[in-house]
Amino acid sequence: MSRLILFNKPFGVITQFSSDGMHATLKDFIPLPGVYPAGRLDTDSEGLLILTDDGPLQHRISDPRHKLPKTYWVQVEGVPDEMALEQLRHGVDLNDFVTLPAQARIIDEPAELWLRTPPIRFRKNIPTSWIELIIREGKNRQVRRMTAKTGIPTLRLIRWRIGDWDLDGLAPGEWREIKV
Repeated sequence: MSRLILFNKPFGVITQFSSDGMHATLKDFIPLPGVYPAGRLDTDSEGLLILTDDGPLQHRISDPRHKLPKTYWVQVEGVPDEMALEQLRHGVDLNDFVTLPAQARIIDEPAELWLRTPPIRFRKNIPTSWIELIIREGKNRQVRRMTAKTGIPTLRLIRWRIGDWDLDGLAPGEWREIKV
């Protein structure tokens, strides 16, 4: 039977088991041999990372050709207007590629949210807001690039869900194994 691990990756942790000498790694949180991340999550992003010992499953989860939806909660600088949301919904030209259309909507600050260490920068005269963004690809720093291009730069990025798996009940640094 395959192992599938859901991990709530904290801010500042790199998505690998080997040390880079500067950041915490998966090895600091997950003491299981033989599991590997199915995809990546930037060091300055938080949230769901899936690990498995099953190569074909790892490929199905991480390969963009399978178009598994990924749900992000994104705290942005400012308040997105309908034009910014429509750009996200229709695909954003990032110069090196055009993103697939995303689902995008403004949400309240998520109730399940945890404090981040360190906290995001706070600017007294610039409001922040939250959007839920669902994409079916996942290229390098894609969500950050999309929001920046639409005029609402990302301040905090949390991946909440991949396909049917989510972070419900997992605090930062916690993991659980599920049956597949």
